[in-house]
Amino acid sequence: VRSGRVVLNRNHVKYIFVSGGVISGIGKGITSASIALLLKLSGYKVAPIKFENYLNLDAGTINPIEHGDPFLCEDGTEADMDVGSYEKFLGEDMGRDNFVTMGRIYQAVIERERRFEYNGEDVEAIPHITDEIISRIVRLGEKKNADIVIIELGGTAGEYQNVFYYEASRILTLKSPGDVIHIHVSYVPTPPHLGEPKTKPTQLSVRTLNSMGIQPDFIIARSEKYLDQRRRDRFALFCNMSGDAIISNPDVDLVYEVPLILHQQTLDSKIQEKLGLSIRKPSLSDWEKLIKKIKAKKPKTVEIAIVGKYFGTGDYQIRDSYAALFDALEHASWFNNVELKTRWIDAEKVERHGIDELIGKPDGIIVPIGWGPRGAEGMIQAASYAREHKIPYLGLCYGMQLAVVGFARDILGWKDANTTENKPRTRHPVIHMILAQREHLKRRAYGGTMRLGSWDAIVKKGTRTFDFYNKYGDVNERTGLTSERHRHRYEFNNKFAKDFESKGLAISARSVKENLVEIIELPRDMHPFYLGTQGHPEYKSKPLAPHPFFIEFLKACAKNP
Repeated sequence: VRSGRVVLNRNHVKYIFVSGGVISGIGKGITSASIALLLKLSGYKVAPIKFENYLNLDAGTINPIEHGDPFLCEDGTEADMDVGSYEKFLGEDMGRDNFVTMGRIYQAVIERERRFEYNGEDVEAIPHITDEIISRIVRLGEKKNADIVIIELGGTAGEYQNVFYYEASRILTLKSPGDVIHIHVSYVPTPPHLGEPKTKPTQLSVRTLNSMGIQPDFIIARSEKYLDQRRRDRFALFCNMSGDAIISNPDVDLVYEVPLILHQQTLDSKIQEKLGLSIRKPSLSDWEKLIKKIKAKKPKTVEIAIVGKYFGTGDYQIRDSYAALFDALEHASWFNNVELKTRWIDAEKVERHGIDELIGKPDGIIVPIGWGPRGAEGMIQAASYAREHKIPYLGLCYGMQLAVVGFARDILGWKDANTTENKPRTRHPVIHMILAQREHLKRRAYGGTMRLGSWDAIVKKGTRTFDFYNKYGDVNERTGLTSERHRHRYEFNNKFAKDFESKGLAISARSVKENLVEIIELPRDMHPFYLGTQGHPEYKSKPLAPHPFFIEFLKACAKNP
């Protein structure tokens, strides 16, 4: 941006905008990731970016029930779940450049105005907000040396919150003719009392786009089944498009099938043609093998009980609060050729009724991420139950911390042991806040002030943790160096480390910086699998490269009698 005006590069980067119609949650993220994968496998360098509507600077302070599990990137960016889809489909790490909120846009413009970078000009939504949006898109293409930038617009066409994103799309199309296309992902409902898919909602959604000066190049129609020819003809007639530009995207059991469905309708070659690119066929053999492996009949089923606190929303239970965890478990189940069954247990119900009544006989137990006292005692019960009954256990962040609390109470005999997050004046603060984090909270600085992103750690040789990492090439065999993504404030209290180790709890990894406890485990002679990690391996797992912890956890679960 120069003097408040965008200066486009001239290296012929192509831009694909992906918008949504009719309802939210329609699958723009999966569609964007699928298109990115097809173009990448066709030999093009692709860079995706997600624009969100909210004024939060990132997704870190949003209740996971409100907007799903924030996706944690290597650089510490707390992003939308769709950024996680980009990582999983492309097998590439995303970061700050791949995720933008409207709050970030406003912040950048206001800070620039305060620095007098607009030279006294009155600062307005258009062109200054739209210029900032376009500059983010252009800079991403330059930084990643991309052939194609894929821009996913949050929300739904017609919302007042995202109108500037659509205006930026229109302006960029004018500034770079022939280099921009717009793909509209819209919902085609089939009302049960009618029994046929209805195209009118999408017609109205396209009309909304037209009113903003945008004519979509492709419509990707989300529906229960494949569109028939009549529906395609209706779209073509009323949306001012050719029938070939209407792409069917029906419901599937497996989101990783979507790239193959789009490829079967030659969307990838149609996009390349529309953008004036050389037509290249994607190399899909590895992806096809993955789908075949996923769909193959599995010889064994493992049941995992997940004791968490963010499952409920009104009368419904939602998966999105722990989306990365469920994805990581699925990736590992495919790797191990086992059928996965998960049971969601509300930690608050455990507090009321006890773990014995609710847990049943799972093959494994996971206590995932969490914050604060609500449900914490139920999660401690779950960690202790897994330890006492020799059930494979994986504690993730809060699940690691509460496993430590349970061990302190049950094995060390410190009945008042706790995390200072939940009981500030406990005599045995086995989990506490280090000084740097205390200073943040004194200033009420919550957003982006945790230990975030990738942190290096040294894994102790001879531990199960080292063996797990080493087996899959995720640790330096000589130095023990590895890394995991982090998102937390509270830490294992090193003051009590020797007490824990004297009773058999092994500290198997410590951070390179500040010597913080990263991973704890019980040795083989004490438990078949008991591991807690302060980091978040679930965010690093990918369908073609599952995380070692989840692979080995499910292996142990499959052996559980």
